[in-house]
Amino acid sequence: MSQTNFSNLVDEIVEGMDDLKASNITILDLRNIENSICSFFVIGEGNSNTQVKAISNSVEKRVRENLKDKPWHVEGLENAEWVLMDYVDTVVHIFQPETRKFYDLESLWGDAELHHFEAKK
Repeated sequence: MSQTNFSNLVDEIVEGMDDLKASNITILDLRNIENSICSFFVIGEGNSNTQVKAISNSVEKRVRENLKDKPWHVEGLENAEWVLMDYVDTVVHIFQPETRKFYDLESLWGDAELHHFEAKK
């Protein structure tokens, strides 16, 4: 991916998601929103509990190996309908499709600049 307007962390997160065939990967750029909780949300989907967990493991491994960083906090692995990985300035959300539709973070953070990632073929 490697786009200059994103951080290396965001690039690695997206690649980690893409490696495990996450779908509908979207980056919400929150940097221009006053009082936002972080700079970026990276959102992706997996079609099952197993895939959601595998995507989160892929993201964590890729970031650890390439950037020597680890999430400050991870939650949601128990039922894996929505896994949240907090890298402080970047928050990763990995959803199952129904859960993503229900919470609709893209609408909730409607002022954010959206970037959709095209999966590798």
